[in-house]
Amino acid sequence: MSKWNLIINVGRCENCHNCVIANRDEHVGNDFPGYAAPAAAVGDSPIRILRRTQGSAPMVETTYLPVMCNHCDDAPCIRRAGDAIRKRDDGIVIIDPVKSRGRKDIVRSCPYGAIVWNEEQQVPQTWFFDAHLLDQGWERPRCQQSCPTDVFEAVKLDDPVMEKKAETEGLKVLKPNLATKPRVWYRGLERWETCFVGGSVSAEIAGVVDCIEGAEVTLSQGGTCIARTVTDGFGDFRFGNLAGDGGTYHVEVTHAHGSVRRACTLSESIYLGELRLTRSG
Repeated sequence: MSKWNLIINVGRCENCHNCVIANRDEHVGNDFPGYAAPAAAVGDSPIRILRRTQGSAPMVETTYLPVMCNHCDDAPCIRRAGDAIRKRDDGIVIIDPVKSRGRKDIVRSCPYGAIVWNEEQQVPQTWFFDAHLLDQGWERPRCQQSCPTDVFEAVKLDDPVMEKKAETEGLKVLKPNLATKPRVWYRGLERWETCFVGGSVSAEIAGVVDCIEGAEVTLSQGGTCIARTVTDGFGDFRFGNLAGDGGTYHVEVTHAHGSVRRACTLSESIYLGELRLTRSG
């Protein structure tokens, strides 16, 4: 049977919060029996935008990550809540607004922090894929409809087809070590999960310091070269998709005007600043 999945394109999110606003517009004060009680006007939103800023000026990268209920196939919340939460045949998880009343413990059962507590209604709530709209024949949830940069893509596919799509397109899920089998996938998640090392290369030529284009830059670890690149027209270089695990890296720059070498320990992205070429001997 075909089931719903949501694909999130990480690099396209610009933090406009349209998805958050659309969700609140749809649910605050509106009762959808069988799906959800009216959402509270004040309180946490089931859709959140996380922010990660890496590097330092002038080489800074900010990434925004939309997070919400993952509609896990092996959901910890269901194991905790019993019949207060159900998993539909189409993959969507629904928190019953009647059976879950007073069950604040359900909020703590989600390892992704995707369940919020509605103090007004005394119920736990989450993003339920706008199932009330899909059941009326809508093809997209409100977050996708409201997004101006095509961050969201809801697809209804058989599981083997979705698994093949994920493998082919490099889609990933959050916290795969939890083995909860999420149905929310991320394209470009490495932008959120990995780090970069960058810098700017310059040299003094005829008494003038200028940026150097076309310098060869090598990144190595433990004596092994793991990447190579050349500086651009501004003398900048950058190595991405690196693990921020505290490892030590060495950057070596060579050019006709000289060379320079730097070492760095990577736990967060690093901009090495200006690397001035010097001639040996």
